[in-house]
Amino acid sequence: MHIAILTFDGFNELDSLIALGILNRVKLPGWRVSIASPAARVRSMNGVTMEAQCSLQQANTADAVIVGSGALTREVVEDAGLMAQLQLDPSRQLLASQCSGTLVLAKLGLLEGVSACTDLTTKPWVQAAGVDVLNQPFFARGNVATAGGCLASQYLAAWVIARLVSVEEAESAIHYVAPVGEKEDYVTRAMRNITPYLETSRAAA
Repeated sequence: MHIAILTFDGFNELDSLIALGILNRVKLPGWRVSIASPAARVRSMNGVTMEAQCSLQQANTADAVIVGSGALTREVVEDAGLMAQLQLDPSRQLLASQCSGTLVLAKLGLLEGVSACTDLTTKPWVQAAGVDVLNQPFFARGNVATAGGCLASQYLAAWVIARLVSVEEAESAIHYVAPVGEKEDYVTRAMRNITPYLETSRAAA
């Protein structure tokens, strides 16, 4: 299984790297999590430079794709050449977005008729793209999930693991990264947010 995290210049470290860390708690043969970028190196909104691990073309064939957010997402969606490289398909992939990454999915036409979550800053842009924005941290329909708020990235990671491996593996990954003394609370909260969408996702997929 290959999970690609789309990460563009100006990326939010919390979105891309929290998901990367949690997803890599899965230790199964063939399980691979990659930072996918349009260039060999990308620079974060806070000046952190990171090397890409795979290309956008490779992300197009991944089993799951998470679209991270960043300070330059509006520039990304206005770049026709860049957007044309994204050939994502929920009929064969799990697709998820974090905060302004939801704007990318919206502009790709992947949220038509589907409500979504995003951060408060991005909300009006997503609404302007014709998408109903929910006041909650996580929502999924079929093979498409969205999350709002940087720390909601844990819900996206848990959802991807639950869908591709098992609920138990998702609980284990969240338990590992949760603060000591609060592990059960974190696991309970994460599963409470994603569980209602797991059965509907399987039914719609």
